[in-house]
Amino acid sequence: MWAIAAIFSAIFAGATSILSKCGVKETNSDVATAIRTSVVLVLAWGIVFATGAYETLSSIGERSLLFLMLSGIATGASWICYFKALSVGEVSKVAAVDKSSVIFSVLFAIAVFPDERSLWWGKLLCLTSVAIGTFLMTGFGRGNRTGRAWLPFALLSAVFAATTSVLAKIGIENVNSDAATAIRTCVVFVMAWLIVVCRKETRFVRTVKGGELLFLVLSGIATGASWLCYYYAIQNGQVSVVVPIDKLSIAITVIFSRIVFKEKLSFRTWLGLAVLAAGTVCMAVFT
Repeated sequence: MWAIAAIFSAIFAGATSILSKCGVKETNSDVATAIRTSVVLVLAWGIVFATGAYETLSSIGERSLLFLMLSGIATGASWICYFKALSVGEVSKVAAVDKSSVIFSVLFAIAVFPDERSLWWGKLLCLTSVAIGTFLMTGFGRGNRTGRAWLPFALLSAVFAATTSVLAKIGIENVNSDAATAIRTCVVFVMAWLIVVCRKETRFVRTVKGGELLFLVLSGIATGASWLCYYYAIQNGQVSVVVPIDKLSIAITVIFSRIVFKEKLSFRTWLGLAVLAAGTVCMAVFT
């Protein structure tokens, strides 16, 4: 069941990237992050009360609460970096670097959790394939070093996303996954709006166009659905398997970036996607 949840997480995550790109054409990236987080917050707590998961909140221990909050902070940092990268870079390239967080996630999981170390050598081989695929998709090594202002932000997004998975795995132990998602979202919500206020960007909220607002709301709904599936899968499966399945959302993102934004995808990009996907599928199936 957790594998199916991971697959749905990937589908919703893939839709999120496209919807987010549509929502940040003219909207400030920090404001966009805060708006999406607000939507996720409403969705997450709505599900908590609809399913009765709120009854488990009082039984959450201090250790779990601490790690869930740290996971929320890491998620907020990842989102902020991702939206900044997305606002100045191509969806397919930004998403490829961001999804390389699977490399960091698996390495962190192997280092932290003993039960993740089974067939570790196979996981490392698959990670090599993921790394090569990411390298091909981003177009590195072609001698063109211009137009890469998005790269540092995409890399930071990947590192924070990987940290999120490990912290969440620790914090979600013996905690209802829906309740855990809602708690983490509260932290991200506070963090996102605090940045908007501290940077004096609240004036940009009033300038968000109706069309972009709609896409940001839809992106938030897709994000919330992805999170709920993802943390259910993480709670019941291995991080080193769930994360790669979730990162297959890159295939959905790349295909839609070609259809929706008419981004030019070279043979090298398609080859990179195939290599990345092959490594991910092998890790999910054989390890």
